Amino acid sequence: MRVEYTDVSLVGGREENQDRVAAVVTDNAALLLIADGMGGHANGARAAEITREIVLDAFGHATQPLFDPLGFLHLALGRAHEEVVKLGAPLPLEQRPRATCALCLVQQGASWWAHVGDSRIYHLRGGALVSRSRDHSHVEVLLREGLITAEQAHTHPHRNFVECCLGGDPILPDMAIARRRPLTSGDVLMVCTDGLWSGLQDAEIAAELSGPGGSSGSAGVPLQEKLLELGQRAVTRNGTASDNTSAAALRWLS
Repeated sequence: MRVEYTDVSLVGGREENQDRVAAVVTDNAALLLIADGMGGHANGARAAEITREIVLDAFGHATQPLFDPLGFLHLALGRAHEEVVKLGAPLPLEQRPRATCALCLVQQGASWWAHVGDSRIYHLRGGALVSRSRDHSHVEVLLREGLITAEQAHTHPHRNFVECCLGGDPILPDMAIARRRPLTSGDVLMVCTDGLWSGLQDAEIAAELSGPGGSSGSAGVPLQEKLLELGQRAVTRNGTASDNTSAAALRWLS
């Protein structure tokens, strides 16, 4: 595969970085991963780290390109959930470690997505948003139903409340798993935590990461530099109480 890829993770205004990020590329497949340890719960960083370890281990042991991408994503998230549940088993339910997660698998000219919570996946092309994942949150429901605007969603008092996650309750959480999405040369895929998207507009993300002349080796700015600049901008806009801000991105060049 011919791709350009990078990742970034900023601590923001927090004392600890509970985000975990990865961008893994092999000859026949690539995986973007983001895991966000949920604030207010014990061992959030450990929950995110376990999620990262489990998913990357599964990807590393899978024959690539994967025969069943959707099955891989479902099983990998399920295994991560089980391990995070085990971590919190001795604690009261409300204190158990939890994490959100977003995965983007790329192979054979297409992408497959899976996420739990409000960590997001973006598909960008030519400076515009092709599609993005929809958060497991009440605010996302209000936005989808047209009851609030995108601007109101950014300032809604419940914008940080998610309806499902990895860990906590042993019951398998709802997972949003998207079918095959074909890619065009120059397309950009990004996974990110709410620390990034909460400080930026979707159109802004699309224009910066997939605008003209951004491919590696051209006169454009490298993807790594663009993603870092967006992360720093999000931290600045979110102020002194900004969350951990992390993302991984890949530009499809084949």
